[in-house]
Amino acid sequence: MGKVVMYSSVSVDGFVADENDQPGPLFDWLSSGDVPLDESGGLKVSQTSYDYTRAYWDQIGVTIVGRHVFDLTDGWDGKPPSGIDHVVVVTHRPMPEGWDPEAPFHFVDGVEAAVAKAQELAGDRMVEVAAGDVGGQVLAAGLIDEVRMDVVPVVFGSGKRYFGSVDAQHLLENPDVVIQGNRVLHLRYRVRR
Repeated sequence: MGKVVMYSSVSVDGFVADENDQPGPLFDWLSSGDVPLDESGGLKVSQTSYDYTRAYWDQIGVTIVGRHVFDLTDGWDGKPPSGIDHVVVVTHRPMPEGWDPEAPFHFVDGVEAAVAKAQELAGDRMVEVAAGDVGGQVLAAGLIDEVRMDVVPVVFGSGKRYFGSVDAQHLLENPDVVIQGNRVLHLRYRVRR
């Protein structure tokens, strides 16, 4: 079974979006270089960021998101982002009316069920959990193996927190990856068990 990893780009003060759900400059690093990150050609990063990010993306089999992110992105028009095979959506509501039931999106109620479904679908590949409220709930449930963040040099002051509404202490190991790219610092922490 693959690792369960919580991930997002984040401001230095710990936010994944501002109060209006806007990422502001959090993704500017994805266009700050000259090495194409994917086939679209729209994402170009430094070689250092490419080496780290491309290797990570290639390991992901399933991404878990909350219904809020799903709705904000319009479900990526039924095509999982970044070449990911499946998306598991944590929601208490049914799939949207008119949604293609053949699309590789799975709607489940609760984070434990989401992780179980994602691991089943991913096999030995990695399960990525979007940071924010759902990511914080998965962390609080003790189901996160690793925390990855791309720290961007901006201070939001307020907004949507990386760890959502986690209200308890969780210890992480020392970072085992610290990589400086253009306008980003890539960090990886294992969750202390």
